[in-house]
Amino acid sequence: MRGGVPLLHLGRETGSRTTATKPTAPARGDQSCDLVTVPARQGLEAVDILRRGRDQESVGPVLHDGACDTLGFLVPPGTADAWDVPGSACTRTDGRGLRIPAEPPGSGSGWLLPPAEDAPVTDPAVLRAALDQAARLIEAADNCC
Repeated sequence: MRGGVPLLHLGRETGSRTTATKPTAPARGDQSCDLVTVPARQGLEAVDILRRGRDQESVGPVLHDGACDTLGFLVPPGTADAWDVPGSACTRTDGRGLRIPAEPPGSGSGWLLPPAEDAPVTDPAVLRAALDQAARLIEAADNCC
């Protein structure tokens, strides 16, 4: 466990710049993807923002880890190489591929938005914008009154 975000053990966390990559649809069997983990409060707000956006299909599979109170967004491989969103972590697969399980990968975890054959993973640029907006909304709510 590193940084309290052990949803899936895929590789190492990294951070630098965020660049957009085209999301890809999860395939049957092994699907290479990275995992962005965030605190559950911010992640839930970001999911709401993404689902209310003009492209309501812009959010892919999302894991909820109740034990660590985090959400994990599946994103395209390579996202971890340029991920730099404060308060989050992006874990990469290092090209090993990841089998997206039908059942969540640990006790205390569950799919908030389960994977589907035709559903893409979340676009990292869209996720970054939603997480930034979610952080601003949470800060405003916490500073109100």
